[in-house]
Amino acid sequence: MNVAEPQALRTLIVDDEPLAVERMQILCSRILALNVVGTAPDGAAALRLAEALAPELVLLDMTMPEIDGLSVARALAAQDPRPAVIFVTAHDHFAVEAFDLDAVDYVLKPVAQDRLERAIERALARRAPPSDAPAENEWLDELWVPHRSELIRIAAADIERIDAERDYVRLHVGQRSYLMLHTIAGLEERLDPAQFIRIHRSTILRKDAIAGLRHDGLGVWSVELADGSQLRIGRTYLSKVKAMAGR
Repeated sequence: MNVAEPQALRTLIVDDEPLAVERMQILCSRILALNVVGTAPDGAAALRLAEALAPELVLLDMTMPEIDGLSVARALAAQDPRPAVIFVTAHDHFAVEAFDLDAVDYVLKPVAQDRLERAIERALARRAPPSDAPAENEWLDELWVPHRSELIRIAAADIERIDAERDYVRLHVGQRSYLMLHTIAGLEERLDPAQFIRIHRSTILRKDAIAGLRHDGLGVWSVELADGSQLRIGRTYLSKVKAMAGR
């Protein structure tokens, strides 16, 4: 029988699928940094057990009947001390909502051992924040983006351009791009306006990627990027872009 380390994270597993709970228990048993103190089959049970057991970490399914994972996480956020949350789900399109709730990670099913271990490392890193830690930033500083069989973290500061593609946005990072289910308007509200500016209904740019502005005549303006390419500025956004340039 495995004996938990003295400093192991008290962990609660929440999933409405018994086989998923069993699999997660097996995975957790191989991680000495975890001490599974209970399992819950639904959101209501999760909240009751969280109050009774005071877990430090909750491995939380996203889609459950009646009280879903997001609702559980919102309720857990009001607890003191607040447990860390790692979402474990078969669906990748809740990543932004999960990030807004300050989840430690977002792991896609079927869960691989090494992927869970990386998520646990992040939870451990958060366990003892310094007492003089700054207040939580109201702006997104990183995003979770679907990539192959998992979600990867992308620093907001590394995103050069964001393009709207129907119900999705495409994040341009260096020579690569990533598609994420989210509206460009919703993402604009969560990005730091000191770093990003919307120049068109379909385009957000990182400000330091802008090399200059060009007047094309008849009131039409374009943004010049560092690589020499140009993007047209929408009339709705022109005054804001000019204000950025002190015009």
